[in-house]
Amino acid sequence: MSGGIILFDGSCNFCSTSVQFIVKRDPGAYYQFAALQSEAGRRLLTAYKVPEDTDSLILIDNNRYYMKSSAALRICKHLNGGWKMFSLFLVIPRPLRDTLYDLIAKNRYKWFGRKKACPLPSPEMKNRFL
Repeated sequence: MSGGIILFDGSCNFCSTSVQFIVKRDPGAYYQFAALQSEAGRRLLTAYKVPEDTDSLILIDNNRYYMKSSAALRICKHLNGGWKMFSLFLVIPRPLRDTLYDLIAKNRYKWFGRKKACPLPSPEMKNRFL
């Protein structure tokens, strides 16, 4: 694997929008994507021994997995523009960072809505999805 893999909640509007945001700022295609609910997503969760009850953004990079704010901030390292600067927030202790992450995650369906099914990627994006 030459880059990272981002596992996301495919039924979450905020998560799907976040994937589109990342794709636009990742022209070198460092990241590939899979929905947590997909066959590929479930295989990766098992292969990396991610806890079964995980309902969080997951980044798999350099043969390790990262969750919640650690995943989100590490993703920023490979994005164009000033987004790289957000990775500096990794110096903040994880419990503090995850408090904000958990607040957003807990309310994501209420604030941003939920899809009945994970949408299929466009033909030009299909190669970025596992």
